[in-house]
Amino acid sequence: MKKLIVFTDLDGTLLDYSTYSFEPALPALQLIKERAIPLIICSSKTRKEIEYYRKKLDNHHPFISENGGGIYIPKGYFEFGVKSSEFRVNNEENEYLVMRLGARYSDLRRAIQQLQSEGFNVKGFGDMTAEELAMLANMNIHEAEMAKDRDFDEPFIFEGNEDQIQKLFKAIKSKGFNFTQGRFFHILGDSDKGKAVLILIDLYRKKLGDITTIALGDSPNDIPMLERVDYPIIVQKYDGNYNQQIDVPNLIKADGIGPEGWNKAILRLLYR
Repeated sequence: MKKLIVFTDLDGTLLDYSTYSFEPALPALQLIKERAIPLIICSSKTRKEIEYYRKKLDNHHPFISENGGGIYIPKGYFEFGVKSSEFRVNNEENEYLVMRLGARYSDLRRAIQQLQSEGFNVKGFGDMTAEELAMLANMNIHEAEMAKDRDFDEPFIFEGNEDQIQKLFKAIKSKGFNFTQGRFFHILGDSDKGKAVLILIDLYRKKLGDITTIALGDSPNDIPMLERVDYPIIVQKYDGNYNQQIDVPNLIKADGIGPEGWNKAILRLLYR
């Protein structure tokens, strides 16, 4: 039987949109652990934010941060050498091999400032205090500080109609950057979740042979990831609807909001 690999978004998918709890998904998470299925977090969140949830989940697998900007591989995880590593990260508990796919944060901040000078009413995480971000995103101060410690991607808020949004996106493209949307708008380089997922899929194939891949998401920034796997799954958003922008081949629509839908979809697939 082919080995399963599961990729998952966090906010609004494995984590409840408002409470950031994954409790409704515990039965499926336990089954994944019992079957030794790698669970790869692929999120717009930062390394520190993802590490926080990896610890809660007792997860020791690679992860993808900031919308595909960086791939973090625990030291010794793959028994073979991994190319294209740019730098290593050491902290008290972990050492990672890091593959940089995204832009440099300083360049993204410069682009945000240029947009502001051009009259666009954008406000990035780098423009906010931790207190402001905590209130905006329903986080505590520590979580907001982790969310502000960015490397590859800058989330921002912008209030405007569809025409104004398109003008903003055109201005971002003219500066050589890309954009995507999840809970917030994001400006980023030539990276996305799908490119990072493909790299890890290739590494897992080298490690395990034939594999079957699953991915779960809820927002447009998940589309590149969903397009790269065998079983793409979307969960319902907090209002009970599915995101209408997500239309990929063989899409599975989970019956439930966020982690509840996550749980049902994974259990259904694993018990087939």
